[in-house]
Amino acid sequence: MLKELFISFIVSIDIFLAAAACCNSGIRIPLLSALLIDLISAAVLGISMTFSDIISHIFPMELCRTAGEAVLIIIGAATIAKSLFRSLVRRVTDKGELLLKMKGSPLMVKLCIDDTAADADRSMVLSAGEAAALALASSFDSAATGLSCGCSGMSAAAASLFTLLCGAAAIILGGLTGRKISSLRHDLSWAGGVLLIIFAVFQS
Repeated sequence: MLKELFISFIVSIDIFLAAAACCNSGIRIPLLSALLIDLISAAVLGISMTFSDIISHIFPMELCRTAGEAVLIIIGAATIAKSLFRSLVRRVTDKGELLLKMKGSPLMVKLCIDDTAADADRSMVLSAGEAAALALASSFDSAATGLSCGCSGMSAAAASLFTLLCGAAAIILGGLTGRKISSLRHDLSWAGGVLLIIFAVFQS
């Protein structure tokens, strides 16, 4: 169960940072919205792991394992690159100003720059629909990570359960430490990328 717990912790980092960003901006996350974020994240990971397990029975195990490790490393590197880009944006320009200039851009693009863009109507309350959009945007890495775990021997059900627990803790901690975390000039999502690369090496 150690692998399932570790992967759940990794995919919950984005949830924690999103909750911290919302708290720092004064955006309230109601209980229903918090539950939706948590459930969608857990479901995406569980479904992608189940699908990956099915694929692993079709293709040679060694090929699936090598491909899975490569995908994890690529996702980790992409996460680090995205984090560096966010940090650069924070230094070069005001996020709100940039998001205003990107008014016609898709919500998913805006969320790549700033998690608080999820509050599209500027009501300072994250609605159920906005929470679902935020969860889906944060779950791209989770889906790709789950798809890479076909030959790892991990349980999709256990990983989903741990993600529910870790996700709930991430939302609570993000709300409690939001101002301190979000006041930093550097985006911290790179930590998830580093852990994914370590996990890929650990699996081999």
